[in-house]
Amino acid sequence: MDREVAILIDHNQIVETINQLFIATDNRDWTRVKHCFAPSVHFDMSSLGAGEAVQLTPDDIVAMWETGLKPLKAIHHQAGNHLVNIAGDKANAFCYGIASHYLPNKTNINTRTFVGSYDFEFVRDEKNWRITSFRFNLKYIDGNQDLEGTL
Repeated sequence: MDREVAILIDHNQIVETINQLFIATDNRDWTRVKHCFAPSVHFDMSSLGAGEAVQLTPDDIVAMWETGLKPLKAIHHQAGNHLVNIAGDKANAFCYGIASHYLPNKTNINTRTFVGSYDFEFVRDEKNWRITSFRFNLKYIDGNQDLEGTL
């Protein structure tokens, strides 16, 4: 019974880390975003045309996201259908994700929505699960694809 409880706690903490990552990003709470990541992260946004996957630090990721998201009036991430596999102090997780960007502009097409899924890998440190690998798998983009360019 203790083993099953420990697995449920770990599962919950991993899903909570994913949720915290997206909520902190939406709130532009960059300190909290950094806290979700391990010191080195395999980062892959190639499905968005962002080039090959690279190893980044949490500071690198936050600098990139802070700059890229700064022009937007609002950001909203929604994640669900979490699937988690735990093996000792390592884990992987999958979830669906939607990211909506909002920026009022002269076209009145004020939103851009990314729909896809995420693949994560985690490692447990002293008391937290940290993301060691982050991959977004784009299904489609809807709305104003040149949102920042339409001001």
